Amino acid sequence: MSQFSLELNEDQLQIQKWVHDFAENVIRPAAHEWDEREETPWPIIEEAAKIGIYSFDFVANCFGDPAGLLMCLVNEEMSWGDAGIALAIFGTTLGVAGIFANGTPEQIVEWCPQCFGTPDDIKLAAFAVSEPDAGSDVSSLRTRAVYDEAKDEWVLNGTKIWITNGGIADIHVVVASVEPALGSRGQASFIVPPNTPGLSLGQKFKKHGIRASHTGEVILDDVRVPGRCLLGGKEKLDERIAKAREGKRASSQAAMATFEASRPVVGAQAVGIARAAYEYALEYAKERKQFGRAIIENQGIAFKLADMKMRTDAARLLVHRAAWMGRQGKRFEAGEGSMSKLYAGETAVWVTEQAIQILGGYGYVREYPVERWHRDAKIYTIFEGTSEIQRLIISRAISGIHIP
Repeated sequence: MSQFSLELNEDQLQIQKWVHDFAENVIRPAAHEWDEREETPWPIIEEAAKIGIYSFDFVANCFGDPAGLLMCLVNEEMSWGDAGIALAIFGTTLGVAGIFANGTPEQIVEWCPQCFGTPDDIKLAAFAVSEPDAGSDVSSLRTRAVYDEAKDEWVLNGTKIWITNGGIADIHVVVASVEPALGSRGQASFIVPPNTPGLSLGQKFKKHGIRASHTGEVILDDVRVPGRCLLGGKEKLDERIAKAREGKRASSQAAMATFEASRPVVGAQAVGIARAAYEYALEYAKERKQFGRAIIENQGIAFKLADMKMRTDAARLLVHRAAWMGRQGKRFEAGEGSMSKLYAGETAVWVTEQAIQILGGYGYVREYPVERWHRDAKIYTIFEGTSEIQRLIISRAISGIHIP
């Protein structure tokens, strides 16, 4: 039995440093500009593709890390650089995670590389779940998928909202209802290939934070996809629906399987924001002088920084535990995945707010990055399941009671 250790191995440390250098030298200097422009930072994505960070091989290597930590380490460093740009670069992995979670080995091999393209021909992917009337309540999706047996095609109709890369992606992974009466148990995931007629971008949203990441509305109007684009295949879907009709529990649900895999990674992004704000506030407090001494010499500031550091490190440990459990195939008996995302998201909001307080007026203006980090942090208590939904998941897990 191997000895317990919290140390990262040599490969993890090397990749962590490589990504950190990219975040420090390429992402951070461009962060303010792309936040102000509120546009997809294509030049930064191209740089990431050129060196191999934006590629299927790199993401597959991260997901293949035996400890399960590498994807979290990478996302923390990238979000330390800037969360909006990081999400613009790694938003594609949401679609990839949807394919990994629900697809057959053949579908994974066929479609995942196409989500990234090549450095000379960059592609994007999107994972489309949320709808105008179905955010936290994924079971109430109205987007329908109807099977045309004569043509072996699925016909998709509906509207998706709040979708990262939505409408501009080359490949969309869409969760739709096949049997509405069964709720989430009657849903399936579909790949919509590039240039499929009927899929279009609706509204592009102007957001409070993570502005460099495109968020849009996706319109599906009689979108026809081949039968092979049903993730997992029709035989598996028919078997799952038959069990659901008999009242038996399904092994997985299309959207939830993806969220379970992504929550620790999302938590790692929040940790990166919190760490950036803590480090900046710490250096500022050492240099800023008031009443003849550095403000860090005051307990009010020093204790605040101590709490910022403690909460950030605690959030990282929760993230790493959940990521490790997921990689080892261990069940989240107490909602560990939700714990990691919940605590990291709320920590990022709290730490960035404290950073603004430490900087005072400087923390409130756009010339300093802490106000941007605070805006970016807030979304981590909302997307991929709100804080309230995470608490519901955890409370159900620890009590064994279906708390409504």
